[in-house]
Amino acid sequence: MKYIDMHCDTLMWLANPNTTGDLFQNSLSVDFKRMQLGEGTQFFAIFMLPEGSRFLEQMNNISDDDYISKLHGILFDNLEKYKDVAAFASNYEMLQANRAANKVSAFLTIEDGRAVRGDMARLEKFYDMGVRLISLTWNHHNCFGAPNSYEPEVMNTGLTDFGKEAVARMNELGILIDVSHLSDGGFWDVVKLTKKPFVASHSNCRAISPHKRNMTDDMIRALAEKGGVMGINFGPEFLNPDVERKESTAALMSAHIQHIKKIGGIDTVALGSDFDGIGGELQVSGSDKLGVLFDRLHWDGFTDAEIEKIAHLNAERVIRESMK
Repeated sequence: MKYIDMHCDTLMWLANPNTTGDLFQNSLSVDFKRMQLGEGTQFFAIFMLPEGSRFLEQMNNISDDDYISKLHGILFDNLEKYKDVAAFASNYEMLQANRAANKVSAFLTIEDGRAVRGDMARLEKFYDMGVRLISLTWNHHNCFGAPNSYEPEVMNTGLTDFGKEAVARMNELGILIDVSHLSDGGFWDVVKLTKKPFVASHSNCRAISPHKRNMTDDMIRALAEKGGVMGINFGPEFLNPDVERKESTAALMSAHIQHIKKIGGIDTVALGSDFDGIGGELQVSGSDKLGVLFDRLHWDGFTDAEIEKIAHLNAERVIRESMK
């Protein structure tokens, strides 16, 4: 079955000198070879490494710009090397053309808008580089606004003045706005300001799992009303009622999907695995295992048409309506 996965951190690992393999075949969770099994489309994130992280130290404390250039190069070098099986996509038309040519598709995203540095020219530069989705924040304040937090004052903080202007510019450019990791206050500012559908690329339901990264029922309704989608995150901390549990199962994912369907409608559900950015006991541990989730959805009473929407059609609609 065709699928679109709106978030993975695979590029980060391929930039690490200790990782073996490439984007065609590796020991991680995502590669072109496994994507071919499901006519896959993958959003590959440039995850901005936090200061002081072990990963950043292993890369000799590379600058943000050099790091972005390195991951961008990894993606496009692999697309050129394996151009018979994979191709870049930056909009709906390119996605469809790739499928017609029997190629898997790669979209490029940035996780953590800190890379923009409050400079609209940099936002436009990233668009020119092929970036078509930006997660406005990660787990720290930046030029867009505040992160998700258990501290009410932080969680209720809205977008900065730049963040509000950037929402409009992203709409104009055709860069998809991603609110995963964003504060609740920032989320509601996006709802108020965006003229196009937006996404929570890798977030689940707070009513089931109380993780701060997950979305409340009111947020799910608002996302649905804007025509957006939320990608189910496969990480155990976002699936379980006890966020300390390490088990990630298709049954838990199905429970979240059932809840989203009930609150926001079936058109609001998509996939956002967070592959290579999550850990634990993962029943669906790679892009070649997505059939386990689809089988569970069948078991739980979802129709073939509903599963097609979850797997790729809902995300396709947002790509068509929000990207250029």
